Amino acid sequence: MNYIEEAKKNFLLKESTLSEYATKSTESIRMNEETSDMRPAFFRDIDRIIHSLSYTRYTDKTQVFSFKDNDHISKRMIHVQLVSKIARTIGRALNLNEDLIEAIALGHDIGHTPIGHEGEYILDEISQRELNETFAHNIQSVRHCMYVEKQGEGLNLSIQVLDGIMCHNGEILSNTYVPEKKTKEEFLREFNNSYTNYKETKTHAPMTLEGCVVRISDIIGYIGRDIEDAIILGKIKREEVPTEISSVLGTTNKDIVNTIILDIVENSMNKPYIKMSEEVYNALFKLKKFNYENIYKKSLTSEEKEYYRTGMNKLFTEYLEAINKEDKTSPIYTMFLNNQNERYLKETPNKRKVIDFLAGMTDDLFVSELKNLQK
Repeated sequence: MNYIEEAKKNFLLKESTLSEYATKSTESIRMNEETSDMRPAFFRDIDRIIHSLSYTRYTDKTQVFSFKDNDHISKRMIHVQLVSKIARTIGRALNLNEDLIEAIALGHDIGHTPIGHEGEYILDEISQRELNETFAHNIQSVRHCMYVEKQGEGLNLSIQVLDGIMCHNGEILSNTYVPEKKTKEEFLREFNNSYTNYKETKTHAPMTLEGCVVRISDIIGYIGRDIEDAIILGKIKREEVPTEISSVLGTTNKDIVNTIILDIVENSMNKPYIKMSEEVYNALFKLKKFNYENIYKKSLTSEEKEYYRTGMNKLFTEYLEAINKEDKTSPIYTMFLNNQNERYLKETPNKRKVIDFLAGMTDDLFVSELKNLQK
């Protein structure tokens, strides 16, 4: 046996002992078939994601609070790493495929906008108005991986990873997550329908148990951490969290994460689903509502929201005009389109090109471009 075959054997050794409900690397389905190397399929997907340009931009993208003079406030990069760690902890306890979990977790926000969810809301307004299509960060994340990255060639990730990214939907909480088995064709149909029927897409579950783990881990990853950030910034006080919630989940991010993980493991061990107890689920549901009313609704002032909304609309108009005039000096060319392949340039509508560019911006680039408009 040569060293490559020996390496393949070592990589796959763990998979022979996985749970019967785990997804094996040999089950990976790709958009385009390719020759294998010594790495299992989902392990390769991790490498492709972390070496992508979109992953690099995580470091300067808002989680909740933008442009605060405090180095300890979470950015999007920290969030995806926390989700990955939490999900892999649950996955290891349940003996699932940690490679698949890590790939989904690290890629789940890769198409997220600058300025957090406020940027997402604004781009959705623009997309609805200009294309009559929904913009949602989970769908954009899949789009980036399939059609934007690598100059438009895409990363050719496994369908199981793309589906987990599409269905992560951390804003939707359920008591039980049951995988929905899908073919490649069913995944593609669901993805394509998401632009015009997003309400239905939001109801779909991931196709793997690993995807279900990431979906709940997304919530676990931000719910307590956002409270800690809000406390640091003086937005709320710890004692403001209602006792009916803190008595179940705890009062710190550490307690909240630990309580929910242990509860999920207890209720999901050797089961074909991911489940929380009614007590923990109800407390988490109430905590999400608390965070929404006391943190997320107040993360930006009305003046800031209007500034970003007006600015993003102006940038959309500016970049679209540059494309229509073929102004190669525009930032949308120098920073984006000049690096995309011929297929992307020919097959992508101009308005979609602008949305792809805006969605991929970091916070700093977005604000810098706003300032350039005012010169």
